[in-house]
Amino acid sequence: MSAESKILTRDQLREQVEQWRRAGERVILANGNFDLLHVGHVRYLRGAKALGGQLVVAINSDQSVRTLKGEDRPIMPERERAEIVSALADVDAVIVFPELDVRSIIREIRPDIHAKGTDYTADTVPERDVVADCGGRVAIVGDSKDHSTSEIIRSRLSSRKS
Repeated sequence: MSAESKILTRDQLREQVEQWRRAGERVILANGNFDLLHVGHVRYLRGAKALGGQLVVAINSDQSVRTLKGEDRPIMPERERAEIVSALADVDAVIVFPELDVRSIIREIRPDIHAKGTDYTADTVPERDVVADCGGRVAIVGDSKDHSTSEIIRSRLSSRKS
C-alpha cells in the first residue's frame, strides 16, 4: 500500500476498520499533531504498533493545532504531516481530524487499544473514559518525553538569537 493511499476519509476509515475486524485484526489508535516529525514520534508510533494490530494515526487538522498550540503553528500543513506519517512502515492508516481531541474518532472506530505517549499515565489520558465505554483499553507507549516539537522550535529560535 502506498503512503498516500493510507490517508483516509472518515468513511474510508470506518470501512477499513470493519474489514480489519472481519479478518480478526485488532485496531490500535494513536493521535497527535505530528508537526515536525522527530524521533519521539517515531518511537511512540513504533511502540503503538508493537501492541499488535493495525495502527491508525489520527492527526490534528491545521485549525485544531492553531487552537491548541497558537497562531504560529503548525509549521507544516496537515496534508504534508499526514503524508510523512503515512510513509512510516508501522502506520497502517492516517486520518486528519478537526476536533480538539480524538473522542469522536474513538466513538467511530472503537479501537481495541488507544495508545498514548509517556507524557501521560493511564489515569491522565483525557479520552480514557470514552475508550473504556467503547470496550477498549489505554496503553502508554514510546520513550520518555525527551523530545517535543515545541522544544525543538524554542531551542532553534534561542540559538539564532545568541
